[in-house]
Amino acid sequence: MVQPCSVADRDQVIDTMITLTHLSNLHRAIIAGSGAMELYLSLRRRGFVQVATTATCRLPRRQHSIGLLTGDKSLAAIEAALLEISQFLSANATIAILIDSREGEFCLNIRRKLEQMGFRIEAGVRCQRGLVLAAHRQGFVQMEIAA
Repeated sequence: MVQPCSVADRDQVIDTMITLTHLSNLHRAIIAGSGAMELYLSLRRRGFVQVATTATCRLPRRQHSIGLLTGDKSLAAIEAALLEISQFLSANATIAILIDSREGEFCLNIRRKLEQMGFRIEAGVRCQRGLVLAAHRQGFVQMEIAA
């Protein structure tokens, strides 16, 4: 009986990430985190063909407009996955992160990290598996050059 609930929870997270990032078949999306392969396969089953994981994508060339991060429960793991995925994201990218923790301080630390990377938080939606946080950045390359 637990299986249908976990499938429903996973589908709810995927639906939320798709909605918050406005993901369509026109976008290239990169997926990171310990749950990357599961999310990758779920998106492929839904017809998204321009998705990849950081493990399957050959070279980070900042060619992806959408980043999805899932499966990591510790702050260090999420920060490491953010650093890894950022190499693949374009200057005007949108990212969605599944945060499994309900701790306010944990979420604030992730928010600070996103802001350091040039992202502005746009939305946060609670679901069964945690909080899906969406953020967007514009013109990040110009900010890097100026720094």
